Amino acid sequence: MLSLTNIIVALSCTLGYAVAYSGDITYYTPGLGSCGWTNSESDKVVALSPAQYAEDPDACGKTIQIHLDNKTTTAKVVDKCPSCASGSIDVSPTVFQDVAPLTVGRLKIEWDYAT
Repeated sequence: MLSLTNIIVALSCTLGYAVAYSGDITYYTPGLGSCGWTNSESDKVVALSPAQYAEDPDACGKTIQIHLDNKTTTAKVVDKCPSCASGSIDVSPTVFQDVAPLTVGRLKIEWDYAT
């Protein structure tokens, strides 16, 4: 008989799993980012916190999914946000407006890497 733990481990190995992060979302005016690319306010881009940026040396260019209530949007990692706490992200205005009006300024969200 298989235990629940064995089943979960088997599924994780077979399907893979995404690590979900939670924190604040804010917006900024992108320019030349830490990844070496120049972006604008209309691009769907994100700056990760120093903690998440350091976790993955290949983070640049990866896509994340951002979740707030029933809304989901995506953004490409192009920068590091030095003032962001672990789990928090800074996005272009275009991405922020996918989940809320700019006048809100800061929200609690969850995000993960797109698979």
